[in-house]
Amino acid sequence: MAKEIIAKVKIYIPGGQATPAPPVGTSLGPHGINIPMFCKSFNEQTKGQEEYIIPAIITIYSNRTFDFILKTPPTSMLLKRAAGIAKASGEPNKNKVAKINRSQVEDIAKKKLEDLNVNTLESAVRVVEGTARSMGIEVGSGEVGSGEVRSKK
Repeated sequence: MAKEIIAKVKIYIPGGQATPAPPVGTSLGPHGINIPMFCKSFNEQTKGQEEYIIPAIITIYSNRTFDFILKTPPTSMLLKRAAGIAKASGEPNKNKVAKINRSQVEDIAKKKLEDLNVNTLESAVRVVEGTARSMGIEVGSGEVGSGEVRSKK
């Protein structure tokens, strides 16, 4: 017999640094699961990713057990790291804060491909380019994929 799901919780935690303190304790405490056990298993699975914030989707069952799925870091965080900036632009249409090339965007798209709602790498690249544009990061034509001409059919 399948376990009954009572809640799904999504939280963002720095890799390898989960503690029973907020946000973990306040998000999971009301559901009555073993928070130290979650923190221990999360920290083991994210060891070596301390510089990233890792989204986790926790499924909580009626018998107070849980499963969790780790996602890739947010696209904005990966773009800021690639561009070498600490903060995105407040006015992305007026103030550009950095420039990255297309090969960097493709690397980010490859990392994010499994979590994005797209079927091809090219679609994932367009999604990442859109996020970069909304952050005030220009995407220049790089070594990979430049000189591409699309024809209308």
